[in-house]
Amino acid sequence: MTLIKSISGIRGTIGGVQGDNLTPIDVVKFATAYTRFIQANSGKERVKIVMGRDARLSGQMVNDLIEGTLIGCGADVVNVGLCTTPGVEMAVTAHEADGGIIITASHNPKQWNALKLLNRRGEFLNDAEGKQVLALAEDAAFEYPEIDNIGRVVAREDFNAKHMDMVLALPLVDVKAVTEKKFKVVVDAVNSVGGVVIPELLRRLGCEVVELNCEPTGQFAHNPEPLPENLTEISEAIVREKADLGVVVDPDVDRLALVCENGVMFGEEYTL
Repeated sequence: MTLIKSISGIRGTIGGVQGDNLTPIDVVKFATAYTRFIQANSGKERVKIVMGRDARLSGQMVNDLIEGTLIGCGADVVNVGLCTTPGVEMAVTAHEADGGIIITASHNPKQWNALKLLNRRGEFLNDAEGKQVLALAEDAAFEYPEIDNIGRVVAREDFNAKHMDMVLALPLVDVKAVTEKKFKVVVDAVNSVGGVVIPELLRRLGCEVVELNCEPTGQFAHNPEPLPENLTEISEAIVREKADLGVVVDPDVDRLALVCENGVMFGEEYTL
């Protein structure tokens, strides 16, 4: 069995047997349960939910299933498309939404996908909230709204540029100081959404960027977990390019690893 139900979301491998894997029916089941939870806890007649995804191969399919389910449950949708996990979290509060779903299996291999569930503050559900969703998923006594009460997509937008603006506006980010250094940085984004965001953010900081695996194809170029044994390519490229730094992110960009100018890992724990 590769369907894992936890308080923070639902994770599994695509295809296979319903209930044992993350099949289309399972996606609809848990998206329905989450929407019911948001509706019950918001106190609103019509709720708004943000959704976004990483670039893994099943992402568009799962996106379409979830979007249709949310609408069918009577929720309005803001779909930010390819977006990092932190970006979707920020989009929830920026849109004053009632919740959010991130479609990503984080650092897991390409056959995996997941629904990560957020509250109205853009935070992962707590233990009690997660258990409510899981209980609702097992409750078949739910009538979907009739035609006049279904939801709609209220926005389709790229939130990445707004997220970068927010990052660059942080008091601790000294854009001028970084720009003056003219750093050369190698980026490995494992062919997912980090390739859309990280190179552009660094260029806005005045860096020269060498891109590795930055096309968001979902065909992960190596094991996507950012561990030293998976990052030999960038270590070699940093030395070859005489770069100042290497930046590695996982498929949904909620994990960051840095590589020193000599190709040696700086250590992911230090970036926390």
